[in-house]
Amino acid sequence: MTTPISFTPPAGARAYQLRTERGEFAVVDAPVATGVEPRGVALMLPGFTGSKEDFHFLHEPLAARGYRTIAVDGRGQNESDGPADDEAPYAQEELARDVLAQAAALDTPLHLVGHSLGGQIARAAVLLDHSPFVSFTLVASGPAQISPSQQQRVKLLHEALTVMTMPEVWQAILAMGPPEEVGGPARGFGELALLRRRWLNHKPAQLLATGRQLTVEPDRVAELAAVPLPFHVLSGARDDTWPVTLLDDMAVRLNAHRTVVPGAEHSPNMDQPLPTAHALADFWDKHPQDR
Repeated sequence: MTTPISFTPPAGARAYQLRTERGEFAVVDAPVATGVEPRGVALMLPGFTGSKEDFHFLHEPLAARGYRTIAVDGRGQNESDGPADDEAPYAQEELARDVLAQAAALDTPLHLVGHSLGGQIARAAVLLDHSPFVSFTLVASGPAQISPSQQQRVKLLHEALTVMTMPEVWQAILAMGPPEEVGGPARGFGELALLRRRWLNHKPAQLLATGRQLTVEPDRVAELAAVPLPFHVLSGARDDTWPVTLLDDMAVRLNAHRTVVPGAEHSPNMDQPLPTAHALADFWDKHPQDR
């Protein structure tokens, strides 16, 4: 038999299905490094077309700083199951309740991190119930809908998914140019064969529903600012999805700690993982787990 193509967890980390009251979710769980005093636990949510593997480069440096990190595939993302054709289970509130179920299953106070789409899902979870969380970091995740240029990309993807199979859409994505230029599902952690496997694992209904959410998301910053949590807005120095100036303004509105990672764009967790990890740990160190 041919061995299935799959991502290898970082050294010391474990990949498994986290059982919750709302089903099982694929996670990569990296413990604190041996000999290091534990300082806290973080739950990390990936972005649109992404997966838990987008955080692979953060686990080791955060483990060295005393943080256990759990990266999760959301419902219908990569190795987490979900319906292929029914979009209802991917409504934002449903995905937010999944996050709260994941937090309950982990049964420990958590630093919450959401990248891009994951940040907006995490925000919805915090607005439902902030009590499981010690802090909330938005990574390259803006206040409302994505930029017009990115809305157009999502619209094109939506149109393709309605008339083509997932393998056909993948070929169309690659035909647009090299992965580093195309971005999206063709760019990420791992070889192109792994990225293709991840794309094929995604459920079309999840992509359609969450893509639509990104184009219509309202500004909920004022609601979030009323939540009694410390906030952190982290981004690269350049971002086509939400302009950096917009993220600067959101940080002011949230009275949030602000980090701009030099040399990074929309995915600082992959573009510049070491300074990104240190920025996360520096923020978490100021807000220790105390319960």
